Amino acid sequence: MRPKVFSIPPGVRFLPTLAEALMSGELVPGFRFDGDPLKLADATIYVPTRRAARELRSAFVDLAGGRSAILPVIRALGEFDEDEAAFEGTGADDMTLPPPIAPIERLLLLAPLVRAWKRKLPAHVAALYAEDVIVPASSADSVWLARDLAVLMDEIETEGADWGRLGELVSGNLAGWWQVTLNFLEIVTTAWPQALAERDRSNPAAHRDAQIRAEARRLERNPPTGPVVAAGSTGSIPATAELLSVISRLPGGAVVLPGLDKRLDERSWSLLRGATPKPSVFGHPQYGLAKLADKIGVARDEVEEIGQPGSRLGLRAAILSQALRPAETTDLWAEARDALRGEEAEAALAGITLLEAANERDEAIAVAIALRLAVEQPGKTAALVTADRNLARRVSTELLRFGIRADDSGGTPLVQTAPATLAGLMLQAVFRPGDPVPVLSLLKHPLLGLGLERATVRRAAETIELVALRGGTGRPDIATLADAFRYRLGQLAGDGRKPFWYDRMSARRMAEAQELLSRLSIVLAPLVAQRGQPSATLAELLRTTIVAMEGLARSASGDVSALYAGDAGDKFAALLRSLLSADAAFELAADEWPDVMVALVAPEVVKPAAGGDGRVSIWGALEARLQAVDTLVLGGLNEGSWPRRAEADRFMSRMMKTGLTLEPPERRIGQAAHDFMMAMGTERVILTRAARAGDAPAVASRWLQRLLTYAGPELAEALRRRGQDYLSYARQIDEGPRQAYAPRPSHAPPLEARPRRFSVTEIETLRRDPYAVYARWVLDLFPVEPLVRDPGAAERGTLFHEILHRFVASGADPYAADATERLLACGRAAFSEAALPPDVEAVWWPRFLAMAGNIVAWERGRGDQTTARHSEVRAEPLVVGASGVTLSGYADRIDLLAAGFADILDYKTGMSPSRGQAHTLLAPQLALEAGLLLRGAFVSLGKRTPSRLAYVRLKPNGEVEEESILEFHKQLRTADDLANDAWQRMEKLFEYYNSPATGYLSRALPFREGETDGDYDHLARVLEWSAGGDDGSDGGEAS
Repeated sequence: MRPKVFSIPPGVRFLPTLAEALMSGELVPGFRFDGDPLKLADATIYVPTRRAARELRSAFVDLAGGRSAILPVIRALGEFDEDEAAFEGTGADDMTLPPPIAPIERLLLLAPLVRAWKRKLPAHVAALYAEDVIVPASSADSVWLARDLAVLMDEIETEGADWGRLGELVSGNLAGWWQVTLNFLEIVTTAWPQALAERDRSNPAAHRDAQIRAEARRLERNPPTGPVVAAGSTGSIPATAELLSVISRLPGGAVVLPGLDKRLDERSWSLLRGATPKPSVFGHPQYGLAKLADKIGVARDEVEEIGQPGSRLGLRAAILSQALRPAETTDLWAEARDALRGEEAEAALAGITLLEAANERDEAIAVAIALRLAVEQPGKTAALVTADRNLARRVSTELLRFGIRADDSGGTPLVQTAPATLAGLMLQAVFRPGDPVPVLSLLKHPLLGLGLERATVRRAAETIELVALRGGTGRPDIATLADAFRYRLGQLAGDGRKPFWYDRMSARRMAEAQELLSRLSIVLAPLVAQRGQPSATLAELLRTTIVAMEGLARSASGDVSALYAGDAGDKFAALLRSLLSADAAFELAADEWPDVMVALVAPEVVKPAAGGDGRVSIWGALEARLQAVDTLVLGGLNEGSWPRRAEADRFMSRMMKTGLTLEPPERRIGQAAHDFMMAMGTERVILTRAARAGDAPAVASRWLQRLLTYAGPELAEALRRRGQDYLSYARQIDEGPRQAYAPRPSHAPPLEARPRRFSVTEIETLRRDPYAVYARWVLDLFPVEPLVRDPGAAERGTLFHEILHRFVASGADPYAADATERLLACGRAAFSEAALPPDVEAVWWPRFLAMAGNIVAWERGRGDQTTARHSEVRAEPLVVGASGVTLSGYADRIDLLAAGFADILDYKTGMSPSRGQAHTLLAPQLALEAGLLLRGAFVSLGKRTPSRLAYVRLKPNGEVEEESILEFHKQLRTADDLANDAWQRMEKLFEYYNSPATGYLSRALPFREGETDGDYDHLARVLEWSAGGDDGSDGGEAS
């Protein structure tokens, strides 16, 4: 029987036209809906997706016009990874395959095979191809690669390729790393069928194809009496193409293709049908339909068109056909453009707008504005179609400012939802001890309950944060967090300098924190017990994880419903059930479990059961097929985004795929090009792209480039001009009334509120950033200490200071033979008390060892004029001038000399402050210490005349250098001269701030190099007033 094949061209609403053609009798002769409510029930219609099936039902309801009717049976072909096969229970007698294996079970069975592959690699092969061969480094890598392998297996079975032909590939023609993967694939093809047979299961793709072919045989043997229509499919799956071929020859059968291009010249069409097409041909939008037509056995001119677009949309389709023609026939462009009148082309492209934004943010805002304007009129609908999920999420967020909650078919990654983040943070905290961030994030997670009231949990978390997770160094472990909390409380109780928040903590808050930590320890104990196990089954780890998770999420009333609430909770629970029921003994080291969990969860997406605003949708290219709206935005039209790059497979090179008769990755570009061409049939189309993607320039999509090139510069510019309106709105949408920048703060509190005591280290702050002094000592605002961290440069400097202090305080003679050994003994004692992490000590101790001999050499090099050496010497508070303000401080080292002289030394493990800053008194600490020495503030030493002021640089390479600050750029000053100069400046500074009119100016002087943020910059709104330019202030500093 001659196949009956139809096509609905671009520019015609596919599903309503299909429904009307069936009801009118145009599609199937002899079948017409005449008002009989049972008539349509005889028809069966196959469409590509469930979304299309729902929309088609709506189209029939609309056309019925309120009349009663039982709708046709409408089934989704399951062509594009639908959740269930379309033909459940049909053709069962023809099914010889066992049920399909669950995807998660297949993943957990393949992962050990992938992991074992690495272990079986010969050592010389692994060494030779270490950079190129794909070998998993962990169990998580095995899961990721197993997923890629599963995709390859589905592709091979879908296209009907023969795994057995792997052995026919010539190893000599393959690069070394592909030979390795070839060996692995041969192992898989042997082991995998055995694994399936043991479980009486089949591969999902093979099972789906078997179902489709069984349905085809059923229809062929027993043709239904009513119409059977397959619509909207391009037949990219061979089994589907076979079904379409059968349906086209049924007595009441018909196949309706989407957008078959009957205008394309015969030369180009022949290229698409060639036996060995070039890679570029695979990327043509009509390649799939040409292949399907040949499979069905119908010539292009035998395909009837249903519905005709308006003249403008018809001409637009013709322009697109020319613009996207195969590269080999673009020489026909000139002839086609000559035949196209300018006003016709202008009319055809009048409904198209091109929006080229500077960046992704501007693109998202402009798209949101375009969608908002598109639905301003009642009854109008609009949609964004994009392959860029980042753009989709941005646009969805921007639409919320207009009160529009878009129906986003892409959903939300499960890994970003509350249940999955709770699990991830818990596993990170347990199996990755040392990082305070996951611990603190877990304590503040909105699902954390532990059987307590939410407000109690929040207060307790804040208390634990301040006591145990902030301030100092260390590597917090959630398993011992309760002990660390108690130890830190004991430390604080005996510390003379308590943090500002300590006295504000009530006994009740401390008790709440300890109760939470107690419950946390109990809940996590089974999971902590598994830490460090060299081997555990995934099932064991998963069960322990679920129990712990539910314990964490338990509410004050004792239920865990919040953990599994909503769409995200349902999806997470379903994933956990599938993992528990998987018949796969996947073993792994327990410490790999957090990464494996991420690998299992990451691909899952939560799609809300209920959509958002029905007027605005966000679709991927798949979901957009056969859909119709009034305005369609095609977003993210950049190479690599839409279309995606034709990336090589991880397990097969192009040559290997060709050897297995698999189509190249450009085939997907052809499918995407067909989606683009069909979408362009919408009356109003807005094409958008960003000139930059991330930090790099972006290249416009090849389809957009071709369209603009074919249209010519004038029409291309007209498209861009229409897009400027949206870009202009995007630039203006966040602009408010012009307001003056916040003034540079310079608060002047009453004299009695001003600080009256300073240390030498605070004078530089008073000069550089007086506002910081005001905020700290007048407003009584203290910065929260940073999170506990690994020891860094500051802690290393403190440790080396302590060692040198002990060495000097011990009275060791640098000229003694055992001087170096005594210095090392001081170092060992200080390192022991510091209790550094082993990896930190392994770096710092060798550095100190390299420095020890140089320290002793430096001490000896100071000569024998030193009569006594003192370290960590305290200067008692001393009143400065008539201001009444006192100055005090500590000196790292003071060496007494003969005749009442003394050297003041300051140890530095870094290069800041510089000699120049100290010499010019931008960093006046050493000079002020000399001033205190002159005035007898170092009571234990009496009045002394400073002789030498110097930094002792303890360099990373072990060198020790004494750097005098008395000489800079050939300018030499005496120590007492520099000291008196610094003292006089300080007196003037204190007198300046003794005036009620003097304010504490923010950032009076630039900070040191490398110091970008002050503790109080946010309060002073530095970024705001500094952006406003000079405020006319003279800096406010007394010189």
